[in-house]
Amino acid sequence: MALHFERAEYAGRQAKARAALREQGLDALLVFSQESHYWLTGFDSSGYVFFQVGVLTADDRPYVLLTRRPDLEQARLTSVIEDVRLWFDKEGVDPARDLRAILAELGLRGARVGIELNTYGLTPVNWDRVRKALARFCRLEDASNLIRYLRVIKSPAEHGYVRRAAALCDDALDALLATAKPGVVEGQVGAAMAAAILKGGGDWASDLGVLGVGERALLARASAGAQTLGQRDQLTAEYSASVMRYHACLMRTVAIGAGDPRQERMFHATRDALQAMTEAVRPGRPLGEVDDAHRRVFDAAGYEHARFAACGYSLGATFKPSWMDVPPMLYSGNPWPAEPGMVLFLHAILADRTTGLAMSAGHTVIVGPGGAEVLSKRPLAYHVCR
Repeated sequence: MALHFERAEYAGRQAKARAALREQGLDALLVFSQESHYWLTGFDSSGYVFFQVGVLTADDRPYVLLTRRPDLEQARLTSVIEDVRLWFDKEGVDPARDLRAILAELGLRGARVGIELNTYGLTPVNWDRVRKALARFCRLEDASNLIRYLRVIKSPAEHGYVRRAAALCDDALDALLATAKPGVVEGQVGAAMAAAILKGGGDWASDLGVLGVGERALLARASAGAQTLGQRDQLTAEYSASVMRYHACLMRTVAIGAGDPRQERMFHATRDALQAMTEAVRPGRPLGEVDDAHRRVFDAAGYEHARFAACGYSLGATFKPSWMDVPPMLYSGNPWPAEPGMVLFLHAILADRTTGLAMSAGHTVIVGPGGAEVLSKRPLAYHVCR
């Protein structure tokens, strides 16, 4: 089997989840989030784009997975799941009826059953199927955050994968700086970065990331169509490396061909903002204070018009379409306290439409007893790639 953790760790996670179910007065949880499947059992698959659900009871009965035939071997190879039920494609099929039969077998008629609604693994069509199939059978309650909140605090074994991913991010940054120069196609830079991650033992990340040239250096989302770096240009890269689905991120904006004094001033403000944000990550203090620091530095430097309204988010083991593992997000007023074991991506981003200039920097941290440990070993600098 291709398990990424000891069986005892999976057993401990399931025990925590069952305890949380009992605490909330729930008899079972319908698991539709792929991240929850993975955390609870190791099950690693893209089958969540179809109807795929796990049943975790509040007692110690084995986890039951309902999925399609292509994921049978997937479950056997990657997870600790032993009870796998299958539904088969045919005209008019409704796998929610198979789910109801499983719940009846488990004696859950009339029970209080939690369900993960806030997930890419449950489309509105499939939710409608579940709602209709289980009407008058059991009482469904939104429990989208039950597993999600348990996953926020990472174990030492999980931190090991995050640290490996962060080292690969540094390798990718080295590749970017070695490749980016006037006349180079943006895709060549991306290919060099991806090669550094994959050759180093990493996996494909759960999002495309951002690689933007010229005006697109101001964007915080990926956009299609590769561009060529100009003689005097700018390049923003926001990217992630993944190891066993655990992500670490870096973000940088570099000048191409020649620097710009205005952009260098933006860099100094961005560097100072990221430093202040990192120092604001303190156990027991609200995560909203990280964004307060972000706003304070940028606004004092005259960049309120160019900054964002939030400055980061939690990271973990995630699946497409996003490497963001939220909540929590880092926004002013968020009362969620920083806790040892959290993994956070802090980003300080300036997109100045008035000048057409961008400047961004970001890094991944692990929250420890004394504050934030920055995982990247590369110093912040205003890079000019020639």
